Amino acid sequence: MQAEATQTEITKETCYVPATHAGRGRRTAVAPGQTAARYLHYGRITLDAGDETLAFENGTHETGLVCLNGAAEISTGGETFTLGRYDALYVPRDSRIEVRPTGEAGCDLAELSAPVEGTYPLQFVSFAEVRENPKLHIIAGAPPAERDMNVLIGSNVKAGRIMTGVTFSRPGNWTSWPPHEHSRMLEEAYLYIDMPAPSFGVQFVYTNPEDPELVQVVREGDVVLMPKGYHPNVAAPGGQINFMWMMAAMREGEDRKYGVVNVQPDYAAGGSGLEAVKD
Repeated sequence: MQAEATQTEITKETCYVPATHAGRGRRTAVAPGQTAARYLHYGRITLDAGDETLAFENGTHETGLVCLNGAAEISTGGETFTLGRYDALYVPRDSRIEVRPTGEAGCDLAELSAPVEGTYPLQFVSFAEVRENPKLHIIAGAPPAERDMNVLIGSNVKAGRIMTGVTFSRPGNWTSWPPHEHSRMLEEAYLYIDMPAPSFGVQFVYTNPEDPELVQVVREGDVVLMPKGYHPNVAAPGGQINFMWMMAAMREGEDRKYGVVNVQPDYAAGGSGLEAVKD
């Protein structure tokens, strides 16, 4: 399958999408052609309590749904699943998906997808169970670069291209450190979550450390794409930089490997910090 777009330049115009949490209903924020994504699509489904069920077809795309806030019932493939905060659902291509908010808070879901040729099993992922699994939940690095990593859709889920999870920093810490990249196999995007104002961070994306292509202040709901390049980030003092990372493999199946990275040579002696979750 050919890439949907070939734009891989690292610029603010192609790699930064602000405030994607703003709005209601189902909407798209990242797609090939609009951004530097080649296969990765990301959008949001935000419904209020009492809203009607939202239904859609995912066509040729495998789909990952992650509950960021509230709760929702999702019906697909003849089954119904209840998603709470950070629970995830993998849905195969050619599926009809129905989303119904539950409870008083409604629901806010991240929707990521990518085109695939294969059909893979429908699978629910409990965040509570991820937290108990040492292959899916690790504390990586050490201060001032310690972070709490949680793999939601990775080696635990059969899929063609997509992977996702959530990472939480400590206040003022760096994450995605040591700087690494994996552009030959995977494209990636960070969606910044759980960063209530005035929290902010700074995201770097660069191929040349002497002249970074992107140095971007990021806040709640912003997205930064990493079509290539190293991509460390840092939280402002007193607040965390937290994000949902989203990946799409270049070659379906073959390149879908988490934790396989190239560390910036200046920092490679200590390893990547991702050895515990490497596929």
